[in-house]
Amino acid sequence: MKSIAVYCGASYGALPLYAEAARAMGRALVGQGIGLVYGGGKVGLMGVIADEVLRLGGEAVGVIPQALLERELAHDGLTKLFIVRDMHERKAMMAELSDGFVAMPGGMGTLEELFEMLTWSQLGIHRKPVGVLNAGGFYDLLAAFVAHQHREAFVREEHAGLMMVEAEPEALLARLLAS
Repeated sequence: MKSIAVYCGASYGALPLYAEAARAMGRALVGQGIGLVYGGGKVGLMGVIADEVLRLGGEAVGVIPQALLERELAHDGLTKLFIVRDMHERKAMMAELSDGFVAMPGGMGTLEELFEMLTWSQLGIHRKPVGVLNAGGFYDLLAAFVAHQHREAFVREEHAGLMMVEAEPEALLARLLAS
C-alpha cells in the first residue's frame, strides 16, 4: 500500500483529541511508509494531518477544487497539490491516487466521501479497504447505524463489514494492510 486517502474536517472539532488523532494518523502513515492523499486544505484536521506528515518527512498530496481553493485555504507546502474543476473530479482523483481510504472525524463532506467509497466497494468498482478512525468514539453511532441497516436487511452480510472501525491509527492501518 503506497498511499491512503484520508477524509477529515476542515474544522478542528469540539475536542482537542481530534487534532491529536490527526497527528497520530500522520505519524502512523509515515511510520508505515504510506503517503497521504487528502483534500488539500491547511485548516482544521486536514491541515493538522498534512503538517504532521510533512514534519516527519512523509509525502502529502492534496486535491482541491478551484472553488474551494480560497475557502479551504489550500496548503502551500505539500509534496504535490492538484487543483481540479469540482468535487466529482476531486473524489475521482483521490480514489485513483489511493490504495485505501480512512475517514477521521469530520462533517457532511467527510461522510459523503466515506459512503461513496463504501458504495463503490459494495458495487465492485474498487477493491480497496475502507476504514474509520473512531477517535474518542466519534463514529460509535454511525457503526451502530450500519449494524442496524444490516439487521433491517438493507445492508447485506457481505457488505456489513466493509467499514473497518478502529480507535487507534496503528490498529486501523494494520487492518487495512491485512485486507
